[in-house]
Amino acid sequence: MKVRLTIDRLKTAAAEFARVESDRSEPSMYGVTDGKAVGTYLEHRFRVYLEERFTLELGNSAKGIDLPGLNVDMKTTSIRQPQSSCPFRSAEQKIYGLGYALLVFVYDKTDDHALKTARLEIMHVIYVDAERTGDYQTTRGINAILDNGGNDDDLIAFMHDRYLPVDDVQAAKIAKSIMVKRPPIGYLTISNALQWRLQYKRVIDQAGAVEGVYRLR
Repeated sequence: MKVRLTIDRLKTAAAEFARVESDRSEPSMYGVTDGKAVGTYLEHRFRVYLEERFTLELGNSAKGIDLPGLNVDMKTTSIRQPQSSCPFRSAEQKIYGLGYALLVFVYDKTDDHALKTARLEIMHVIYVDAERTGDYQTTRGINAILDNGGNDDDLIAFMHDRYLPVDDVQAAKIAKSIMVKRPPIGYLTISNALQWRLQYKRVIDQAGAVEGVYRLR
């Protein structure tokens, strides 16, 4: 009998999957250098792993997040350049977070040329609470302004200095929101682009040491 997938069960399953997957050799991944292909492969295997053990609501990565029932998206990235893309919705995602939690698998791929197989060692599994998925420098700067008695004008100037993709009207609206609701410190690095570029080095370094960022492996 399958049990319902919860956040705690997801975290436990992710750590166990990483342990098992890291010990496997995979011929189909031998010689593959496309990081997106490797990420798709690992995410598919983890979905199958979950489906075999739990009842869950799976999403379509082309339409939204991977685990909408838990409000969690999966990200898979190489340790050599731990980053991924993310749909751009609004500049507020840099300030208040993406709107969903992240489960991040960080792998190191090696090829065995004699056996023509690949090993995908999952070196880190990190879970980031939704409210901690904002941009670190942006959220830290905003909190510093508030701590120093800053007002709407200071916040608007800061947003323009940080090149947030907002016009004056949007910046003023966000500033008013910030004065009412202080954003928590986020731990991603989010680069401006048509798609956000999420960089994970800080969450790898800080996992287990700061609130809302958990090291599962």
